[in-house]
Amino acid sequence: MARTDGDSWDLASSVGATATMVAAQRALGHRDGLIDDRFAEPLVRAVGADFFIRMLDGEIDLAAIDPAFTMRRAAEGMAVRTRWFDRMFLDAAAAGVRQAVILASGLDSRGYRLPWPDGTVVYEVDQPEVIEFKTTSLATLGAEPTATHRTIAIDLREDWPKALRDNGFDPSQPTAWSAEGLLIYLPADAQDRLFDEITALSAPGSRLATEHVPDLSAVTDDRTKQLTDRMREIGSDIEMAELVYQGDRSDVVEYLTAKGWNVTAAGAREAHESNGFDFPDDGLMAAFADMSYLSATYG
Repeated sequence: MARTDGDSWDLASSVGATATMVAAQRALGHRDGLIDDRFAEPLVRAVGADFFIRMLDGEIDLAAIDPAFTMRRAAEGMAVRTRWFDRMFLDAAAAGVRQAVILASGLDSRGYRLPWPDGTVVYEVDQPEVIEFKTTSLATLGAEPTATHRTIAIDLREDWPKALRDNGFDPSQPTAWSAEGLLIYLPADAQDRLFDEITALSAPGSRLATEHVPDLSAVTDDRTKQLTDRMREIGSDIEMAELVYQGDRSDVVEYLTAKGWNVTAAGAREAHESNGFDFPDDGLMAAFADMSYLSATYG
């Protein structure tokens, strides 16, 4: 179903299912020793989406969907992304930042797995049902946050900056922000508004990690449609073309730079190579060769 104003989801449907898909790939990366995310697999299993459980159990061969998209490639691609965002948070902590915000946190478990310095407060922002599910599931697993952990159960289309401040967020202190795997699911004006709001809440020395995908046409081209059809045949109901917002949008690097951020960008190919992986020149991933991972410092 195509996106609409005010739509909602859980972790097994719509945009929420993509968060579970990402966590399933993190689980593969953890299994291969590429990243440390011991909570990814139990969280995916707790969601109970049959397709992803079968994938983790080896009952689905991703290469049958796209010969270039093997389990190993799925693990490597997500390891590149996870390491990028982990590094931003850890570098910010090393620089003395003691306030972190994970936007659209989904099944992100950084508040439970990263070695946060004493005195760090980690805020997670997402829809109420998503926050409740993950918090309850992690408690059932016996997981303990590794920092002061505050959940902000609110949709990003609502006044989330006020909700942050109401829960102790201090805009006078530098903050580490992540907007991971988020922008393509926002309308163009909402993307700009998100960065406006982040900037307004950021003291000098704040850090930000996000991505930039300059061309979303790959999500709706014939090849992607064929792959979506194949995935549907083996149980997936994710329709990426219906979940993302097409149309012209701001160049993220240019927009953040104009807002006073000092931005560093690494292209997908460069990021793979710096992590010791070959970037796939074929299959679906090749369509996103122009994607960049961004890290920025404010002020």
